[in-house]
Amino acid sequence: MGRILAIDFGLKRTGIAVTDPLQIIANGLDTVPTHTLLVFLQSYFAKETVDQVVIGMPKNLDNTDTDSTAGVRIFIKSFRKKFPLIPLEEHDERFTSKLAMQAMIAGGMSKKDRREKGTVDRVSATIILQSYLESKS
Repeated sequence: MGRILAIDFGLKRTGIAVTDPLQIIANGLDTVPTHTLLVFLQSYFAKETVDQVVIGMPKNLDNTDTDSTAGVRIFIKSFRKKFPLIPLEEHDERFTSKLAMQAMIAGGMSKKDRREKGTVDRVSATIILQSYLESKS
């Protein structure tokens, strides 16, 4: 059984999270500059077995597209072209950044560490992945 990898896509930075090989627990993996994301994924897929990728799909409260949605859709096309054998599923990412910040505060993370943008992206990817896992159980 391979891992499930989650992507919190951003125009500048992208947060990445993965499950354990048994697909039970979601863990933050890394934050990478978005322009290097496909190279990062290619390298990761060469080292680890990944059964599926989940990408956060940004939507407004009324389910309309946000300013970021078009960028995610363009990335999805690039991903499917480069990795046609790896299933990619969209997952609602509403509120993940807010939940990530609340989780970091509740976990006692210092204000200095919370200001690190990459941390928020990585935690957001973890929340997307955990939400996806819960929706499948």
